Amino acid sequence: MTVVRDVPARALAVYAHPDDADVSCGGTLAAWARAGSVVHVVICASGDKGSLDPATDPVALADVRAQEAAAAAGVLGLAGHHLLGRPDGEVDNDLRLRRDLVAVIRSVRPEIVVCPDPSALFFGSSYVNHRDHREVGWAAVDAVAPAAWSPLYFPDAGPPHRAREIWLSGTFEPDVWVDISGTIDVKARALQCHVSQLGEAGEHLRTIVQQRAAEAGAEAGVSGAEGFRRITPAG
Repeated sequence: MTVVRDVPARALAVYAHPDDADVSCGGTLAAWARAGSVVHVVICASGDKGSLDPATDPVALADVRAQEAAAAAGVLGLAGHHLLGRPDGEVDNDLRLRRDLVAVIRSVRPEIVVCPDPSALFFGSSYVNHRDHREVGWAAVDAVAPAAWSPLYFPDAGPPHRAREIWLSGTFEPDVWVDISGTIDVKARALQCHVSQLGEAGEHLRTIVQQRAAEAGAEAGVSGAEGFRRITPAG
């Protein structure tokens, strides 16, 4: 097991819904930003279906969730957040999404791209990983390797850039961890921005964040952590 203490100069997180990055790697993004890294996040879906109330106006909900995402990005200290605005459930690893992601990668020029592990489907016996998470994971991986670094892919999307590593969150095979002992509360505050999804969770939410960080930290030998599978693309 490896606790990675080096901080990338630039990093990009690519996730599906407005709260996904905060849930999956908010402590890591905050720790990197605090240490001087230029961190951006791409949110591919609008969050317009993030309600079980049939009376919900999807357009209005998407607007609310965009505001919540901006507030959370501010709490984490991110340098930028990019909203692609796909409807929930309609995110596909297609040419258009890969082109959009390549354009952001070439603009931000990250050393590390963080995204969901697209191979993770079932968690336990009751949780099915949302298709949008899986589609975004595959699209992010495909955008990094080889599309973003090849000048023949999407030549109108900016000069090629090779990200050094891909870090997969929500993975069954973590092999690197980031110590988030100093940013657990920042992660909890970012999550509290997503009132439309989490309500006024307050202390209960902070307790859950601390518990999950402690579980990952136990694997890494620190008090609180987030774990990832590290991929170093060759080619």
